[in-house]
Amino acid sequence: MNSSVTFSRFIAGTMKWGAWGSNFSTDQFGRMIKECIDAGVTTFDHADIYGDYTTEEAFGAVLKKDVAIRKQIKIITKCGIQKVSVNRPVHKIKSYNTSAKHIIASVENSLENFGTDYLDCLLLHRPDLLMDVQEVAVAFDQLKQSGKVLAFGVSNFKQSQVDLLHSVFPLKVNQIQCSILQLEPFVDGTLDLCQQQGIIPMAWSPLGGGNLFLETEDERNRRIIAVARILSEQYNSAPDVILLNWLLLHPSNIHPVLGTTNPERIRLAQKALNFKMTREDWYLLWRASTGREVA
Repeated sequence: MNSSVTFSRFIAGTMKWGAWGSNFSTDQFGRMIKECIDAGVTTFDHADIYGDYTTEEAFGAVLKKDVAIRKQIKIITKCGIQKVSVNRPVHKIKSYNTSAKHIIASVENSLENFGTDYLDCLLLHRPDLLMDVQEVAVAFDQLKQSGKVLAFGVSNFKQSQVDLLHSVFPLKVNQIQCSILQLEPFVDGTLDLCQQQGIIPMAWSPLGGGNLFLETEDERNRRIIAVARILSEQYNSAPDVILLNWLLLHPSNIHPVLGTTNPERIRLAQKALNFKMTREDWYLLWRASTGREVA
């Protein structure tokens, strides 16, 4: 059985909130968290490496200052990448580590950073070529039994890798790159497996990293934007809202991860929950992206 932990349909991605982007102060972190909560986005996606191992602690400073916030939110974080950083001088090269020792130590670090005694969900950040699924299962079970982690999942794993780990320990989430520009999960079995096993797919870069909306000579982008603009008039919504709604329509229950640092973009995204495009309109966008009719 999968964990009963639930997440807001849109997830706030924090990668660019700290040193890797806007470099928010504690007060700015606090304001951004409040803006997200007020907009109905109550799940926050982290990774231990974000901001060269500093963003969790910067976010956690807000939770330590106002402990009531913790009960209003869900925290997802990721581990398994060993990044070369001044904050991790023992790392000689970038590598992956999904040993039980590393997973448990990473969770303890994250709990301290956030100033909390539990994480809502822990994800393995990247596939580890040396991953021993039995060892991972032991670590996950220990963390679950102790109440330190409520649910588990993976990020950027292929279908076979998800299937392998899920066979020994129930996964709740697979966080993947998925958008109108990144169609592979729709056809390579990734979203099929999520439906079959009740795993929630979380889509990072759900708008293609914003590249769609740049001035470009790329014919594919032009086709997609042209159709999105037509549909935006039909549904009285902005083109980016249309493209988020396109993801939401898929029956695998995709949860987009919004990487923006602009609270207005968070509020705007919520409008994608207010309508449901038709199947034909969904396929209009599919055709625009692939450049051809379905077979």
